[in-house]
Amino acid sequence: MNRENSIVRKIIHIDMDAFFASVEERDFPEYRGKPVVVGGDPKSRGVVSTANYEARKYGVHSAMPTSRAYKLCPHAIFVYPRFSAYIEVSNQIKKIFEEYTDKVEPLSLDEAYLDVTENKKNIAYATILAKEIKNQIVKQTKLTASAGVSYNKFLAKIASGLNKPDGLTIVTPETANEFIEKLSIGSFFGIGKVTEQKMKSLGIHAGSDLKKISEAELIKIFGKSGAFYYRMARGQDDRPVENFHVAKSVGAENTFSIDLLNIDTIKDEVQDIANVLVHRLQKSEVKGRTLTLKVKYEDFVTVTRSKTGCSYTDDLQYILKEAMVLLKQTEAGIRKIRLIGLSISNLDCNDRQLCLPMQ
Repeated sequence: MNRENSIVRKIIHIDMDAFFASVEERDFPEYRGKPVVVGGDPKSRGVVSTANYEARKYGVHSAMPTSRAYKLCPHAIFVYPRFSAYIEVSNQIKKIFEEYTDKVEPLSLDEAYLDVTENKKNIAYATILAKEIKNQIVKQTKLTASAGVSYNKFLAKIASGLNKPDGLTIVTPETANEFIEKLSIGSFFGIGKVTEQKMKSLGIHAGSDLKKISEAELIKIFGKSGAFYYRMARGQDDRPVENFHVAKSVGAENTFSIDLLNIDTIKDEVQDIANVLVHRLQKSEVKGRTLTLKVKYEDFVTVTRSKTGCSYTDDLQYILKEAMVLLKQTEAGIRKIRLIGLSISNLDCNDRQLCLPMQ
């Protein structure tokens, strides 16, 4: 149990439902009830920013190439992102949060943590506050949000994603152990696809399996992350809700199932990664000056090449052009490559939003 000055904290995680697509449906009623994919022309090399729930039924999800989304759901409505509209709504939502507490930690335009242990409404129950906040969001924006309520950030975030859309899930100190033990390992915050598969190969399929493994053993298998997994399996998360946390970089990378040698294929992969990177920059509303290319060869030797520009950017064409220049400074096309990554650092954050890399 997480305690702060002997008081059980009350943390709410608010996550807007299919945010970009929901704004489009709200502003264009003719889209309602139809699959909507925000991400632009499916004939381009763009990626999906958000898909509404109708589109998700066909397997469409964020960060997927729009061309793939079109194959899965050719009758969907494909629209270009309108970030100015999303930012406007995000600012409305943030003002709602601040009516209840000053301890607000945005994660992106569409989600945030709120510490309501002490709140401006002097309401004792976080569940009541979460319901009020959700109602105010609907009233003021005509959009729905899902909320998770718990005594720490880890549990609140997981809870908010369980009953979407328009969900509300509460995890109390009394129910936390059972909740965590039943949780599938892929649902744990900080466990991605690769780690999930590794854990399953070790017989770790749920929180109850993870809890059986000692901290020492987890560290031996997963390095420093093992200590994090050990604490998560026991519902231990003392991280405070912070108003500001500036990230050092935003990045995207891909590990290939087959090592790549053909230079044209490698360039195609760089373009795909650049698309994802730009999507993450724009969703986080952040630009940067330093572009870094990371290449890991088949023998696991890793090299990086960087260039710092004169101005802050999130422009896809500029990033892609410079990435190709950096690629020429590696042995791409000569040595087989197992991983390529791109990142932007030396960031200039918009002070209206949290500058945080999207995972």
